[in-house]
Amino acid sequence: MATGRRHIPEDIMKKIGFLSFGHWSPEAPSGTRTAQDVLLQSIDLAVAAEELGADGAYFRVHHFARQLGSPFPLLAAVGARTKTIEIGTAVIDMRYENPLYMAEDAGAADLISQGRLQLGISRGSPEQVIDGWRYFGYQPAEGESDADMARRHAEVFLDVIQGHGFAQPNPRPMFPNPPGLLRLEPHSPGLRDRIWWGAGSNATARWAATLGMNLQSSTLKDDENGKPFHVQQAEQIRAYREAWAEVGHERAPRSSVSRSIFPIMDDRDRMYFGGGGKESDQIGMIDQTRSIFGRGYAGEPDRLIEELRGDEGIAEADTLLLTVPNQLGVDYNAHVIEAILQHVAPALGWR
Repeated sequence: MATGRRHIPEDIMKKIGFLSFGHWSPEAPSGTRTAQDVLLQSIDLAVAAEELGADGAYFRVHHFARQLGSPFPLLAAVGARTKTIEIGTAVIDMRYENPLYMAEDAGAADLISQGRLQLGISRGSPEQVIDGWRYFGYQPAEGESDADMARRHAEVFLDVIQGHGFAQPNPRPMFPNPPGLLRLEPHSPGLRDRIWWGAGSNATARWAATLGMNLQSSTLKDDENGKPFHVQQAEQIRAYREAWAEVGHERAPRSSVSRSIFPIMDDRDRMYFGGGGKESDQIGMIDQTRSIFGRGYAGEPDRLIEELRGDEGIAEADTLLLTVPNQLGVDYNAHVIEAILQHVAPALGWR
């Protein structure tokens, strides 16, 4: 059935956060020369973003790379230094995760932040090494793909964080046990409703909806029909919401998209991004699947506002994650976030 472009009201308030890939490099001119640099600056940027009125601090997780590989110590540290901002990942690769140990780490980080964790998980992306999850002690079961294994790990994780007892207690324990089967501790009530799935296709978005996960749609997805990226992303979010409604979950779902958006406000911005963003979608192959990569935005605020009005993916989502060039330092990235919050978001009805 042919469908025309859907009108989405512009005056939809959105949660706006940043997403850092946490790159570091010992080479000049990187402002993050070591892993310690990027960890400490990530905490400082979250504090600065909260002070500016941003809603979220999110971090990408990559293994075997000069990036952020172990998210929970960072999430806990951010939680201890902030009061209101949401703290999350986009995303954790579940091929690498022990879901029970992860549940303990996530529960602890969520309790430290007093219930502000928004944990994005997924089947992962192309890696720095071949089948890196094997080095972590995991391999797909017979007949499984690595993506199947990731989804299996995710389902175990979702089950155990609900807080139900499942482990048979020792009749002669070292310490007294509560009655009945034992659950993992620490348990954080409400965390189960704040798990997101990073979906690269409409099918996995619908799967996430059936399991009651929120949806993270990033800057790339499977090219399923040849339409522009932002249109396909909007269709993905609508398919997700339809599947959510069919299941009949009691709470409302959340969905996020990520974008690179850089207002040109001063000479620094002009030096870094004055040449414009990647102003058209890109097509590539990932794991033998044709994929589409979304464009970026860079320009004077008035121009950005007009261009962003036409982005159907952003319009459909309730949360926007701004990908930040973390190697340019805390001050510059805080400047970018502030420029969007003050000079772009209000004109679009996001604030």
